[in-house]
Amino acid sequence: MLPEITDFAGPLTLVVAGLVLAILVTSLTGRLPIPAPALFLAGAAIASDVIPSLSADVGIITVERVAVIALIVILFNGGRDIGAHRLRQSLGDVSAIGLLGTFATAGALAVAAKVLLGLDWAVAGVLGAALAPTDPAVMFSVLGRREVGGRSGTVLEGEAGINDPAGIALLLGLVEVATHPGTSMLVVLQEFALAMGIGGALGLIGGKLLIEALGRLRLGDSGLYPVFALASAGLLYGVTSMAGGSGFSAVFVAGLLLGDARLPYAGEIDRFTVSLASLAEVAVFLALGLTIDIGGITGEDWLGGLLVFLVMAVLVRPLVVMLTLARSALSRPEKAFIAWSGLKGAVPILLAAFAVLGHVPDSQRIYDVVFVVVLASVVIQGGLVPTVAARLRIPMQLQPELPWELSVKLAEPPRDRVEITVEAGSSADGRRLEDLPLGNRAWVTLVVRDAHAVPPRPDLTLRAGDVLFLLGVDDEPLLADAFAGAC
Repeated sequence: MLPEITDFAGPLTLVVAGLVLAILVTSLTGRLPIPAPALFLAGAAIASDVIPSLSADVGIITVERVAVIALIVILFNGGRDIGAHRLRQSLGDVSAIGLLGTFATAGALAVAAKVLLGLDWAVAGVLGAALAPTDPAVMFSVLGRREVGGRSGTVLEGEAGINDPAGIALLLGLVEVATHPGTSMLVVLQEFALAMGIGGALGLIGGKLLIEALGRLRLGDSGLYPVFALASAGLLYGVTSMAGGSGFSAVFVAGLLLGDARLPYAGEIDRFTVSLASLAEVAVFLALGLTIDIGGITGEDWLGGLLVFLVMAVLVRPLVVMLTLARSALSRPEKAFIAWSGLKGAVPILLAAFAVLGHVPDSQRIYDVVFVVVLASVVIQGGLVPTVAARLRIPMQLQPELPWELSVKLAEPPRDRVEITVEAGSSADGRRLEDLPLGNRAWVTLVVRDAHAVPPRPDLTLRAGDVLFLLGVDDEPLLADAFAGAC
């Protein structure tokens, strides 16, 4: 046997075994108060200290590359999950907290870093920008199968999708300030606006082209459609970045457009991108953990990082939410929930890596402090998110595990496909299926009751919670009135 085969088998087995273990750990997080990302992060950091050869093969440049690829997948999947229509309903709130909030958070944390860590203003600005963005992947891990009701969940998801690209663009400008004294902040703001503008424009163009391509292409295998969609997102990131725009912003915008589009093989695309986004999250936290020397972090940086976290969670984040959402129609409990749920994760990791690669003064200290803040954010804030939601009475529904899925393949897109739920007190509640105002051409294809399929017989009596799948709906508003609960 070739020596190269056996030589490679050892580290490959170790890496894959670690990945399998990390995935298995996610099954425990529902019973543990510690979110999965914290376990990945701490576990990898401890492993790299116990087995130094692990960290020897994983450098900052590796983390940066892993994080870029991971964020392309996460933001593309996040955009598709939200969809442009749902985002438009909260666009004012999302834009305010996602853009203005990013600048305000970066500025406030820069002051905290200056005071608490004694950093120069330029370096403190880099640390503040690195910690400004929130992380959707961590939020999804923390929530697990719990779904947040109302608009607060949409605002949190949309904020992360917007402030991730915004934070990255801002940090790159501040790295220039920190490494080239005399660089004007006005130049940084101009470059930020240009990057976000180009990213948004190319995201719209790329998203529409991708929708058109997916609708027209006839690939040889259905499994190639999700691969094509994700590869196109990567291509869009590369083209946008080379054009001087924010590639991450372009990918997120394209995902938003695809989220509302009726596409062939949409189910396959969903499953593929969701699975890869979950894997990407694991990979980012494992990569970061392997580059951290826990024993090398000084007591001063542990204390400083924890103090920065406390200032961020208790003072800065609530203040930013209060100011940016002052004119929002969100209730006070919803705003309080958003204030607590601004979790940090993969993006601060990537931005700290950018600081190291950009040779920012004290960059290794920035990297260590970001590790401490992210770990504290995921463990403390993330661990308390369900409790905070319960105390604030934010509706949070536990979704049942449904391992089986029914998929039907059709040669043409179905016309006027509708999924509707029978609400308690509606006129459909307690009514037979044959008595519903379905119009002349609409028909019920399936009824799901308590996560089980029920034959849609004409004499079936509906009850609250039933989910109906219909095709060919003539009068959707009339149908919606029949299923809406009594006010």
